[in-house]
Amino acid sequence: MARVLVFDVIETLLDLRPLREPFARAFGDPPPVGEWFARLLHGSLVATVTDAYEDFGTIAGRELNTLAWRRGQDLSDDHREAILGALRRLPPHPEVLAALSRLRAAGFPLTTLTNSSGEAARTQLDYAGLAGLFDRILSVEEVRRYKPAPEPYLMAAEQLGARPSDMRMVA
Repeated sequence: MARVLVFDVIETLLDLRPLREPFARAFGDPPPVGEWFARLLHGSLVATVTDAYEDFGTIAGRELNTLAWRRGQDLSDDHREAILGALRRLPPHPEVLAALSRLRAAGFPLTTLTNSSGEAARTQLDYAGLAGLFDRILSVEEVRRYKPAPEPYLMAAEQLGARPSDMRMVA
């Protein structure tokens, strides 16, 4: 059985639906949140494959600009800041608090491993009221490689004093 549970943060714990409103103001309906998020994950994968690490926030901003360009739209600084600011203020999915509390009560050590910076993850988890449930908040920025590269998972195992086979990634 897994000894340590490691959680992804965005869309596993935190709900992207509140981004719909600032995206709709910037781009119209239907808001292209999913398209942007897919491009963001693609950008992080490209950064890892090409060994050209940039922080997740930088990639997120660039992908917003690319999305606007592809749609032939101008993205104002106000719209850009509204979207990126909302990304730091995401609520948890409705079932997350109860589920994490049950796991904690069952004695599981809980950790996060996110593509976001450590600072951004702490801000997000504090806002969502979840930070206190986690023993560690880990970020790929420590190894400058994005998931699914092996380095973030091996770093997490090392920092947690666990074998990779004793960990389960929840994403």
